[in-house]
Amino acid sequence: MGLLALTDAAGAGEDRFDWFRETVSSTVMPVMLSTRHAADFRASMTEVDLGVVRLSAVACSPVVSRRTSTHVRRGDPECLQLALITQGEVRISQYGNEAVVAGGLVLTDTSRPSEGVCAEGQIESVVMQMPRQSLGLTADRLDRLLARDLTTDVGSGAILADFLKTLLTRGPQCDPEELRGAGAVALDLTTAFLARRLGDPRQAPAEARARETLQRIYRFIESNLGDPDLTPEVIAEWHNMSVRGLYRLFDDQPRTVAAHIRQSWLEHAHADLASGERSAEPVQAIAARWGFPRATGFSRAFREAYGISPVEHRALSLAGPRHAEDRNPAGHAHHGAPPGPTFSVGDSTTA
Repeated sequence: MGLLALTDAAGAGEDRFDWFRETVSSTVMPVMLSTRHAADFRASMTEVDLGVVRLSAVACSPVVSRRTSTHVRRGDPECLQLALITQGEVRISQYGNEAVVAGGLVLTDTSRPSEGVCAEGQIESVVMQMPRQSLGLTADRLDRLLARDLTTDVGSGAILADFLKTLLTRGPQCDPEELRGAGAVALDLTTAFLARRLGDPRQAPAEARARETLQRIYRFIESNLGDPDLTPEVIAEWHNMSVRGLYRLFDDQPRTVAAHIRQSWLEHAHADLASGERSAEPVQAIAARWGFPRATGFSRAFREAYGISPVEHRALSLAGPRHAEDRNPAGHAHHGAPPGPTFSVGDSTTA
């Protein structure tokens, strides 16, 4: 299905609130919604289909959501919902637990009554809905995490939050197979995160733990690309693993860890060379900043990656974006953010 955008309904605020209420009940699950802002209500929803996982971005005016036992009997997708609150504050109650969440993650179960209250200010969230059995964690233990404020400041929580937000922004650029793979990665990261919150990360399946570690390593590489001593040995030592174990972790990735570092350096150099703010900076200074101390090695690697020399790329880029694209389609194809881990699952390929 790919990306489904459900935007504001036209008309007065009360019409928009009716639209929002009907959309949530029909596309998510039966629920009672109320608001004191019906006259000027604003709301939007965007959904990305990730196969077994549904990911939605929801923004709305202050609202109260109540799901009773009657609503559960009327319609239950039998799923867990993990919501990342990206703006505003919401009070969540379920299964005897209650939490006020702002900026964190919160887990709820569609098969149990619940209440969510956003008293003031617009609320924005990213919601992942997934079958309960897909996580590989026992229901009785997951119940302990319902309606709890699950922090995203550090560690696996920060990794998971960043990944969910990236899926929403990058999802439209992926084909259905990639999106299904992304859903599998999201489940693995969620399983590893929740297992850690339960106090026993070993309960998470080995594949989930490996996905979490891989995401952590990608974040570490991106944060330390300016370090000329960034090597697989340094990365392995920092993450308390052997170099052989690090290489094995990248077996099903499109590039080895060393190739990923090298490509990331090239892409940062590519962007700096095209930047008008850095037009007076020597090419070799830019190359040295991004891991290429020797001019000949940088020029050769750059040409292999982009089909053009660094000097030619800078000249074409500064002459004007449109002119550069017409003259340099190979370089244009490489614009954009550095690639992260692949979303493919199943057969392994060695970079």
